[in-house]
Amino acid sequence: MSERNHGASVGIGRIWNWRITAISAVILLLVALIGVSFGPISLNFGKILRTLFGAPGGLSGQERVLLLDLRLPRVLLAALVGAALASSGAVYQTVFRNPLADPYLLGAAAGAGLGATLAITSSGGNVYGLLPIFSFMGGVLAVLTTFFISGKFFAEPNSLLLSGIAVGSFATAIQTYLQQRHSSALRPVYSWILGELTVANWQVVRWSSLYILSAIAILIVVSKQLDGLMLSDEESFSLGINPNRLRIIAVAAATLATATAVSASGLIGFVGIVVPHLVRGITHRVTNRSLGAIAMMGAAFLVIADLGARTLLSPAELPIGVITAFVGAPFFLVVLRRKRVSS
Repeated sequence: MSERNHGASVGIGRIWNWRITAISAVILLLVALIGVSFGPISLNFGKILRTLFGAPGGLSGQERVLLLDLRLPRVLLAALVGAALASSGAVYQTVFRNPLADPYLLGAAAGAGLGATLAITSSGGNVYGLLPIFSFMGGVLAVLTTFFISGKFFAEPNSLLLSGIAVGSFATAIQTYLQQRHSSALRPVYSWILGELTVANWQVVRWSSLYILSAIAILIVVSKQLDGLMLSDEESFSLGINPNRLRIIAVAAATLATATAVSASGLIGFVGIVVPHLVRGITHRVTNRSLGAIAMMGAAFLVIADLGARTLLSPAELPIGVITAFVGAPFFLVVLRRKRVSS
């Protein structure tokens, strides 16, 4: 009888995961349509769809250029970055068994910030050609340095977190020094730190989608096993899971997604905390099997945030990090309070 109940609960869980994934996909499509339609200049829904599907009666002239060359790549990049940060945050929270863990935990943000500062201070006028490369390399190198310093990661995950803090502080110190030496770079550096999607174009969308979608695909493949990391290592081994190897795969994929997102859009905070908790709160299921839904809801969340960033003070534009912080900071405090109450 217990086996029947277990089988039934597994079946119900699978149906629910498919439903929440389908609902998330519909929400993302609707939000994306809203994102490309509204702004300082509004575009017609019907004409947008006809343009995208190549049907007669679509947009023409400046409206067509606005859709295809400006808004569509920007919405797609926002969706990619949001999906990367949300799924990475969910995975980090599982790997480190910490509901407050976020994608920037291991020094990726500070390393990427240092890389971006190096690009801006040595650009010679070609900052947007160097910035993604330098920030990506900086984020990856910072995380690799964190792993190198932490010799007891698999014996004690907290040692990795402390190493990440140390590496992040060191990278931030170097960044501050460079900013003081190059005061003319202060404004572009701070603009990048607050997050921006103004440089979105099809080239950025192509290379970022390659890394982000590959990383998310890896995380979804191992998502069922990731639930085992919420148990002790001994219990994970009894379930046929190698926790050390799984941690390496999960952290590597999440870091690749995070570093790519940061190099494409700057530092956008709180997405990796807000969205996973929101999806798990709605579904009442603390599981990584809904990682696909978390990624799509993260994409929808950032598309809406970007829409607010470019319309709230139109024709001026807010940094998207300001919008996510406005929503995420109170949410973070709520999660922190719940964690304290539960402990």
